[in-house]
Amino acid sequence: MTDAASVPALKLGVNLDHIATIRQARHTPYPDLMQAVRLAEASGADSITLHLREDRRHIQDDDVFGIKPRLTVPMNLEMAATDGMQTIALELRPEYCCIVPERREELTTEGGLDAIGQRERLTAFVTPLREAGIAVSLFVEPDVRQLEAAVAIGAPVVELHTGAYANATEPAERERLLAQINEAAEAGRQMGLVINAGHGLDYDNVRAIAANPVFNELNIGHSIVARALFTGLPEAVSHMRGLMDAAREGAPVGQYPV
Repeated sequence: MTDAASVPALKLGVNLDHIATIRQARHTPYPDLMQAVRLAEASGADSITLHLREDRRHIQDDDVFGIKPRLTVPMNLEMAATDGMQTIALELRPEYCCIVPERREELTTEGGLDAIGQRERLTAFVTPLREAGIAVSLFVEPDVRQLEAAVAIGAPVVELHTGAYANATEPAERERLLAQINEAAEAGRQMGLVINAGHGLDYDNVRAIAANPVFNELNIGHSIVARALFTGLPEAVSHMRGLMDAAREGAPVGQYPV
């Protein structure tokens, strides 16, 4: 087993959007999103991710403004690169903003930003956020060209889209996609970027990603909330935390079962 002191700690960002999805299904005051935040913080979350979508299908403006001053860990605000969202971010001043692509008809974020094709627009969008002291992340595909564009845009952080890897059903394809992610992560590190990852990560596939010491933080939501329906949120968060820590420390898979 690798000496734990020899590898950097891996952060867990817990996305609580789908707690709000349940609430919005009937527009009730419950489940209480702030209660979920408190449970996640106490169970191993290093940050709380909230995606304020243009269509407000789950997280609402009142959520982000009400939760921000009460957090004990940083807020990671996911948002599209629109004028309205920029205005909100500059007023809210979250510690982190992750810029994601967004289409109203999609079930969830379906892929990474085209940082190459939107370089000029994203540069103009990111600059005021950085000047306000917000650490900006671009959600991109594990493609070296997109990482180069992120550097040119001035984003200090990228979040590599792990959706294709997470959805792969054939072992050989999953291994190929994992290698692509790891190669992009190392390339980004050499460019001076902070490397995060997320999308589709669950209790089965997270360990291979978590084992790579290049990653700074994994952002995980749907699988944690889904497990919480049966085990409760504290167990769901702490179990994910344990899987990530064991993988980072080189523990055998069987030592920390799903």
